[in-house]
Amino acid sequence: EEAYELEEAILNEDEENLKEELGDLLFQTVLHSEIARQEGRFDIDDVIKVLNHKMTSRHPHVFSDTEVKNSKEVVQNWEAIKAMEKPKDVFDIPATFPALLRSHKIGKRTKRMDFDWDTTEQVISKVKEELKELEEAIASKDQNHIEEEMGDLLFTTAQLSRHLGFDSEKTLRLSNEKFVKRFKAMMDEEPEFTKLSRKDKEKLWNKVKSLPQT
Repeated sequence: EEAYELEEAILNEDEENLKEELGDLLFQTVLHSEIARQEGRFDIDDVIKVLNHKMTSRHPHVFSDTEVKNSKEVVQNWEAIKAMEKPKDVFDIPATFPALLRSHKIGKRTKRMDFDWDTTEQVISKVKEELKELEEAIASKDQNHIEEEMGDLLFTTAQLSRHLGFDSEKTLRLSNEKFVKRFKAMMDEEPEFTKLSRKDKEKLWNKVKSLPQT
């Protein structure tokens, strides 16, 4: 939760809030380190030592004599060193990540192993296929099946976003904010918004959509 609040402060370029949110996140680091110290497991010094070691070992072009040609080689070296230090399975992506972000990263991992669509058109075709399967599931009225197919559609849509060169999480965040902005504009336009008929609300929505600032 604190990390998300920090991210919002960064995105909003809110310097005062950024200082506060960095402090809140730092407090979590200090707090968990202190709990661990009291339990005799590790302390804040150990946390910093691990961080220092990780940064120096994974960036030999900075802290050693390794030479690199460009940023791509920096990333390749970082990934290779990380794999040697801490070997894991290919999907060592925290399950606590936002689902869209995790879907995006899963797609990137499988792409490295040459398991991916070749073209955007192929992904679009798959999205249409998943939508059809969802419609069939809805017709069956099997809630478990509907949920499964809804998930498949969302996952495939995330891969489409990746193929188009967009971060799924960021793309949906932008759409969320656009919707909220338009909805607030409707309520500002019509204080008695909740009393309007559904038809009038739809007309107001279309009017707000046409405004340049929304």
